[in-house]
Formats: sequence, C-alpha cells, structure tokens
Amino acid sequence: MSNVCEFKSPSLSFGETSVSVEPLEKDPQKVPFVAWYVGKKLFYRSDACHCFEELEFFAKRTAGYKLSESGLELLSPEHLAPVFLMWPHRRFNVRLSDATKPEVPMMDGSSIPFFCEMRKFCGAPEELVFYDAPVHAEWDLHAVGTSLRGAEGDAAIHGHVRITPAETFEVEYVLDRNTARDGYDLKSAASVSIYSPENLYQIFMARTFIHQVELERARAAGLLAGVDESCGLLLAAGDCAAQNSACSPKFRIANEPAMHKILDLIGDLSFICPALPRVRIEITNGGHVSHRQIMEKIIPYVHAGIFTQV
Repeated sequence: MSNVCEFKSPSLSFGETSVSVEPLEKDPQKVPFVAWYVGKKLFYRSDACHCFEELEFFAKRTAGYKLSESGLELLSPEHLAPVFLMWPHRRFNVRLSDATKPEVPMMDGSSIPFFCEMRKFCGAPEELVFYDAPVHAEWDLHAVGTSLRGAEGDAAIHGHVRITPAETFEVEYVLDRNTARDGYDLKSAASVSIYSPENLYQIFMARTFIHQVELERARAAGLLAGVDESCGLLLAAGDCAAQNSACSPKFRIANEPAMHKILDLIGDLSFICPALPRVRIEITNGGHVSHRQIMEKIIPYVHAGIFTQV
C-alpha cells in the first residue's frame, strides 16, 4: 500500500483539483508539523510559524494565501488543516500537485472524508496539543460590500468577536442572517468545548453551506464554477422554517451551519500549527476575515506555547 493519501474532487473554482498527504514519522519529541507544497515549491511549514505572517492573506468565499516572492497561491486549506490536530506527533507533507490549480478539494464540504481516509494510514487519534494564549480582546464586525452605513459613514455593525482565556478551546458561534441585509433569513447557533479528539469528530462532519440566493449571486459573478450539489449543503429559498430549526432534515448534525463556521474557524487557526489555543471565542456573523483577525491576536503565543513544551 502506498503511504500517500490522495484526494480529488471539485473545488470552488475548478472542475477537479487534487491534493496528496504523506504521513511521515511519529516522534513525540518533535513539534507538530505540516509542510504545504504548491507544485514542487515549499509554500509554508507549521514548525516555522513565525513565517506565517509573511503569507499574504485574502478571502473570497474561502481562505486564501499568497507567497509573494513566487506569486504562488493556496486556497481552501481550512477543511483539511483541522485533521492534522488529530495526530500532533505525526509529521505531514501536503502537496497540491498542479501549481495552476492550488485549491484543496471540496470533497463533501466537510473535514470528515479527509479524516476517515487518513485514519487508515495514521491509526487512532492521539491526545490533542494545546497552548496558553492569555488574550483579552473584543471588537465589532462591520458589514462589507453593502449600502448599510452608520451615522459616521462607516459600514454598519453586523457582528461581534470576544476572546478570553479558558481552560481549553471553546467557541460559541452565532449566525443571524436577515432578508434586509443578506437577502435571506437564517439563524443558527452552536457552542463547543474541545478537550479530546472525540469532541472534534462531530465538528468535522459539518458541511459548508450556501443559500440559494447566495449561489445565484455567485454564479452570476462567475464564481463557484467548480462546485456542485455534492460539495456541501444547499439551503433552498422558501425553506426558511427548516433552515431556522436546529434539527432540519437537511442537516447532517444539529445546527450544521453554525457548526461548519466553527470548523472553518478551527481550520483557519490550525493552519498556523496543528494545535489549539486555550481561549474562549464568542463570535456573531463571522467569516474568514474575522477569523484572520482572531489569528493575529493569538499568533504571538503559538511559538512560545508549543515549542517550549516539546
């Protein structure tokens, strides 16, 4: 059997994209390590997380990074990156084989296909790795790309973030979409406390989602050319009662939209390094941009918190 996990499926932009993951040696004496390659070029190594800030960040419908010196881009790592949390003492090479299509496959829009396949190679999940991050911060999130303006001409407030220290990694995520601002109604809320791999498993099942209204807008703008109905959860117009239920028949797990936003947040944070900060994050109507803002608060503690433990 080959020791490389291969994944292929549609991506956000392309009809098909591929990525391979090579599990390396297990060594508890070494720090958690994931190396990301685009084509044959090393893009980012999590054991050199001080270099993370050298990556140019951008966000459309997914998290994206650009290596300025080469112009290479890497998109959508947030569904694959959380899986490496399950084996912090393994080391991994991740290779996006085609440098012109550097997107991680969408699979079903969740992390579970990546996890199930990699478990065949890596065995039972290990104890998770955490680090202290004594962050106290909060700020408002503003509507972007809308005509809603406050009294001073700034974009209207549509969400909020609050971070405090905690004994483990905790998240409370609220989605509150409304027709006046977003073109559709959707309410979903979920909270998690992560202590063990079992706590992550259910989160891994949550699929990315899009409302029919958003899908039509995106397609009209020439976006989402690669995805189809197998790549996530489509919330249809006229189905608001089901969408606003925590246990809609469409959902794989309860509160799946909010749970997927938690997965996105975990993926954005664990792309730096496959370990979790001991913080409590309360976030309303967040996204990859606000996740990046959270990362900027936490990243100073990643190096000191992890590397001094090993």
